[in-house]
Amino acid sequence: MEDLLRFLHVMGAIVLVGTGAGIAFFMLMARQSRDVHAIAHVANTVVVADALFTASAAIAQPVTGYFLAREIGWPLTESWLIVSIALYVLVGALWLPVVVIQMRLRDIARASLAANAELPPQWHRLYRIWFACGVPAFVMIVAIVALMLARPVLW
Repeated sequence: MEDLLRFLHVMGAIVLVGTGAGIAFFMLMARQSRDVHAIAHVANTVVVADALFTASAAIAQPVTGYFLAREIGWPLTESWLIVSIALYVLVGALWLPVVVIQMRLRDIARASLAANAELPPQWHRLYRIWFACGVPAFVMIVAIVALMLARPVLW
């Protein structure tokens, strides 16, 4: 059972890191193109990918992590686990607004495309907020993976 839980937990981490990096990359490349059609298409794909992959992995991670810790016998009071869980909560606090912003970016891009217009300043402002939330969230996810691998005694 431990091997299965570890496998599922690692796969969830891979999905979170990979989807996060992929979403950021493709959204950045679409924005750089200044092509409203490409931006609208990518923004829609980002919303779908986040709903399918990120959300499912985000739910699976604490579940598999809890059962894995229980199976191995790690108390949830281990310092590296406490820090990992705290970082995970912070990531969630940044990710939830990002989801709403992504949907708004998609909707604005669709409206601009339908009107055959450039993206309005609101889109660019929301994109900057989206990016500003995404960068620290991604760094924290990577830090969590590092903590999970090293399992350092922090105090």
